[in-house]
Amino acid sequence: MKFVKKHWSNILFFTFLVLLIIPQTRMPIQVFVQRLVSFSPSEKDKAEREKMENYQWSLQQLNGKEINFSQSKNKVTIVNFWATWCPPCVAEMPSFQKLYDAYGGKVDFYFITSEESEKVKRFLQKNEYTLPVFLQEQQAPKQLRSQALPTTYVISKTGEIIIEEEGAADWNSEKTRMLLDNLLK
Repeated sequence: MKFVKKHWSNILFFTFLVLLIIPQTRMPIQVFVQRLVSFSPSEKDKAEREKMENYQWSLQQLNGKEINFSQSKNKVTIVNFWATWCPPCVAEMPSFQKLYDAYGGKVDFYFITSEESEKVKRFLQKNEYTLPVFLQEQQAPKQLRSQALPTTYVISKTGEIIIEEEGAADWNSEKTRMLLDNLLK
C-alpha cells in the first residue's frame, strides 16, 4: 500500500500509456483530447483568400447517385475532407452535426471521404449522424486540395474561400454561426 501511495502518479501515467497502445482505447482517448483542444476556425485574411475557378467535380452519394459540385456555385458552401479512422475528424463531427442541423437548408454541406461506402454508412448510423457524405470519384478542384485530414473549406456565394482549416475545430461556435449568417445575407 505504501508503494501505491508513493508512486500513484507514475502508475497513473503508465496506465495511460498502456491505454494509448491498445487500439480499442486509443481512438476514444485521442478523440476526447482533440475535442478539448478544438477552437473555432479562423477566417483567412482578405488578401490571402483564393477564389474558386472551377466548380466541376463529380461526387457520388452513399446511395450511389452521382452529383456535381457545380450545383453549389453561387451558394455558401462547406466542404470537409474526413475519414472514419481519423481521430481529429471524428472529434469534430458532433459540432458539424449541430451546425448542419441549424444551417442544412441554407448552406450546402459536403463531407468527402475516400473510404468504402458500407464502412461510412455504419459509422454514420452508429453515431446517428445525418450529414451529407459523398465519395470522391475524381480529384477535387485545385483550390480544394489538401494532404491533411480533416481539412475544411468555407466558400462564399462569390466563390471566395473564407476559411481553410486543417485539423479539428469547433464548427458549432458562435463565431462560425455569425460568419455563416453574414455570408448568407
